Amino acid sequence: MTRRDWNARAPRGDYTQLDSTKGVKVHYTGGRVDPAIVSDHDRCVALVRSIQSYHMDGNGWIDIGYSFVACPHRKVFEGRGLHHLPAANGPGLNSGHYAVLGLVGNTGLIEPPDAILHAILDAVQYVRDSGDAGREIKGHRDGYATDCPGAPLYGWVRRGAPRPGEDAEGPTTPPFPGRPLTYPPVTRGQDVRTWQAQMRERGWDLDVDGAYGPASRDVCRRFQRQQGVTDDGIVGPVTWRLAWEAPGG
Repeated sequence: MTRRDWNARAPRGDYTQLDSTKGVKVHYTGGRVDPAIVSDHDRCVALVRSIQSYHMDGNGWIDIGYSFVACPHRKVFEGRGLHHLPAANGPGLNSGHYAVLGLVGNTGLIEPPDAILHAILDAVQYVRDSGDAGREIKGHRDGYATDCPGAPLYGWVRRGAPRPGEDAEGPTTPPFPGRPLTYPPVTRGQDVRTWQAQMRERGWDLDVDGAYGPASRDVCRRFQRQQGVTDDGIVGPVTWRLAWEAPGG
């Protein structure tokens, strides 16, 4: 939905240019969201307009703080949009990621319906395709002291932000084992062996020995750089998912 579609107010000033980002940070409203929005899209529009007014009149920002907003009708509202610096990620953190709001809160509608998750991922794909965004999907609380985006939404982010239905329809991607693979010290286990085997299948020179040591970490870092995510050498949910789903080697 363009800004005209939801009758957005004009920004009070010029946006700061945002050339590229590492990816997206996911947010929630932090307040009560009326569950009735699930069956009434007009309420979604009204809520987004109220958020914009609060950000402009209450916070003194030039516009709504989010890049895009995802609602439970699988609609994506254009906020600040592509290549415009958001204001929602926190001081010093806005240039790193686009900000995408899911219309859930800390009371009322707390659990994100599948359509909101689809809409968030639609926004993610859009900023990757058209906004020079990298592959990271993180929560607002990653790097900033906040509860945002709430436990249910953040749990989904931590699982690698799978598209609803993919877990059942995509047997080639095993579920994230629940612990990050790190070194030092050496992490050992079948989950390590599974990841190593997949990376070897992708063409990386790596022993499949079930021991995540310096060689595994080196491969992980090079793969992360190739995929445009943070090269921390840790196989977390995103790096795990990319090992099976990312195109190329």
